[in-house]
Order: sequence, then structure tokens, then C-alpha cells
Amino acid sequence: MKRYLTVFFVGLSAVILVVGLRINTQWSGVVSWGLTFVFLICAAYFTKYIPDDDEESNE
Repeated sequence: MKRYLTVFFVGLSAVILVVGLRINTQWSGVVSWGLTFVFLICAAYFTKYIPDDDEESNE
């Protein structure tokens, strides 16, 4: 399950960015970019759970 969190967080950051920038309220751009940045950091963290096929084939 953890290896799919990278894709989930990248997709969620894209959705937050698109929706947040379409809303014309004060601070919506700052909040949407901030949440996008946090979600991309989380996506980068969970890349360590993606299996590496090269290590499995060398054994």
C-alpha cells in the first residue's frame, strides 16, 4: 500500500493546485501552492517504498 502513496500524493497535489487556483478568494493561491508543496514532499518521501526491479533481478 505504501508504494502507491507517491502516485496518490502527486495526483492530489495536482488536483489541489487546479482547484485552488480556480477559486478567486484572498490567499487561495498561497494556500494551494503551500499544500501542493507539502504533498510533493510527502510524495518524495514515499518513493523509498517503490520496489527496485534491478535489485531483484541481480539476485
